[in-house]
Order: sequence, then structure tokens, then C-alpha cells
Amino acid sequence: MDKVTEVNIKEHMLKAIQELPDNATVEDAIDRLYFLYKVERGIAQADAGQRVSQDEARRRMAKWLA
Repeated sequence: MDKVTEVNIKEHMLKAIQELPDNATVEDAIDRLYFLYKVERGIAQADAGQRVSQDEARRRMAKWLA
């Protein structure tokens, strides 16, 4: 998905919901929208230079991967 602007946020939300399977639940829709929000936020942070190196990410994740 391309970068979301304030003008087309609603359109992206509607498209994400429409792409869910017919048997999707409200929880599925909320999960999908939250996931897309987190991805967009992460891209914006990376674009703003707020990132960590791969080594730093591995160090931070080590406690969950052990």
C-alpha cells in the first residue's frame, strides 16, 4: 500500500475492509486496520530517520528469540 495521506485514509480503510473474506469478523477488520496503521507508522518513522540497525534490532529481539 502506498503512503496514506489525510485525504485518502478513509478510502484505504474501506479498501482494506472490502478485501477481507466474506466470513471475516469485526475483530478481523480491526486487526487488519491496526496492522496497516502500524506499518504506515513504521514507514513514517523510518522516513524520518528513526530507525535502528539490524544488529540493534537483533539485540532487542534476543530476549524473545532465546
